[in-house]
Amino acid sequence: MGMQQHKEIAVASRRIVVRMGLLLVSLVVVGGTAMCWNAGLSHWAYTVGSIAGGQVVLANWLGPQERDFRTFRDQSGKYELEAKLVEYRDSKVVLERRDGSLCRVPMDALSATDQAYVQRELRADRRQLTSLDNPRAEPEAIQWETAANWRGEDRLGVFSASGLLDLWPASGPPLVWKASGFGKGNSSVAVRGEWYYTMGQVDGDTKMVAAKVADGQIVWAHTVRSGDDAPNCTPLLDGDLVFGLGVQGDLVCCHAETGQEVWRKNLAQDLGGQMMSEWGYSETPLIDGDKLICTAGAPNAMLAALDKRTGNLLWTTSFPPNVGPAGKNGAGYSSPVISHGGGVKQYVQLVGRGLIGVEAKTGRLLWGYNRIANGTANVPTPLVSGDYVFCSTGYRDGGSALLKLSPSSRGVSAAQVYYFEGNRMQNTHGGMVMIGDHIYMGEGHNNGFPLCFNWKTGRDAWRPGRGPGTGSAAVSCADGHLYFRYSNGVMALIEATPESYRVKGEFRLASQWGDHFPHPVIYDGRLYIRDKFDVLCYDVAK
Repeated sequence: MGMQQHKEIAVASRRIVVRMGLLLVSLVVVGGTAMCWNAGLSHWAYTVGSIAGGQVVLANWLGPQERDFRTFRDQSGKYELEAKLVEYRDSKVVLERRDGSLCRVPMDALSATDQAYVQRELRADRRQLTSLDNPRAEPEAIQWETAANWRGEDRLGVFSASGLLDLWPASGPPLVWKASGFGKGNSSVAVRGEWYYTMGQVDGDTKMVAAKVADGQIVWAHTVRSGDDAPNCTPLLDGDLVFGLGVQGDLVCCHAETGQEVWRKNLAQDLGGQMMSEWGYSETPLIDGDKLICTAGAPNAMLAALDKRTGNLLWTTSFPPNVGPAGKNGAGYSSPVISHGGGVKQYVQLVGRGLIGVEAKTGRLLWGYNRIANGTANVPTPLVSGDYVFCSTGYRDGGSALLKLSPSSRGVSAAQVYYFEGNRMQNTHGGMVMIGDHIYMGEGHNNGFPLCFNWKTGRDAWRPGRGPGTGSAAVSCADGHLYFRYSNGVMALIEATPESYRVKGEFRLASQWGDHFPHPVIYDGRLYIRDKFDVLCYDVAK
């Protein structure tokens, strides 16, 4: 940022427009100092060498000026924090309090005003605010509620809601409302503020739908594809945008408030993608800074990074043939997650041929692990913690594995810590929850047998056999309790502790359209359940 890059600028009365490379900047001269603001209101200071003939010559660059402290608020308006913006990291905002301590808040937990402020800063000042490839010491996590992302913060299956019932009445928690008209599909819901979002096959068309939290009623519905099969993707919210994916690969970005389409891509047609089996594209894409990460499943585009605001292609991941005998070619049904394992920022995903790690900056394939794959459908979202990755797949020929990521000559290598055959431990499609050193899940092929084990050692903490319901179990966690949603319509509350297996309540859902698998979502004292045509909302607050 030396003087040679910014030699002269034109004066327009007292306000000066500066071109610094490709960036237009406003400038005001005060005394002997020129203050420069870019479009995002980040600012720098220079000393003024001279003003003559309608020209201002900048002399010494005084560096970036401190951002001001401001009050950040959450979506509900319940919480606020006086702080200044430091950086953006892995879909989280890092803030500095007045005492100098750092904290982090999920981007989608911030109010719409604060999200817009961070987005302006992110776009305008990449030297100061960026998604870091090598993060510094971890700031304190602030547990502001968010349910705008698939499976909660970091996709670990844990929602940050608090003040919830720790024991349900015999009849279950009260039903607040039941809303209909959402069509077929296994999409769950994303909730933010006064609205929630889901997808469904309505009158033969795949729709992305926004509805009101107050009464469940639909606000808008946007056609993703006409004549399509029932969708499985849960929408993803980011700032003023919402993203959804149809089973034929139609990836659509809409304005969250109006439903107006911003852009679309088709993963099969535009990227040559394919699925490993018959049920179609099902993932919830990942937002990381300005990038949207999706899984096309093509040999030359197993993963792809798109500009989240335009859909323009940024990079793709080439996937070699003959990576191993397990599984099938193409994308799986899982959703990607962020890892910094082995000291390299990467996206970890479960695809048709198993687990992979992809360098976040370039899309280069770093490592792969084939043994975990099954030949039917690889579904569960991987769990990451530090240098470790855990995943489990079902359909009897899958299994469970823990990998350790380490630096290598290629960047990162993945070493197996342990592997269990499917007859010992497998998760079909209900997902897994990581809390501390333990993982909780419904175990077994199309079964929801409650299981808690130490993920570092693989040793069981408890495994009681058949739980309150039957069939597969979709599992989420909030406020120290597990929410088991069984495919036969039974909902169970189980304490999330390795000490012992403790059921704290169960009831039958008010809607049951056959076997159904969308994951429970807990937000602002309410439990949201998607059941094909219906969405159910229960009051689970104390």
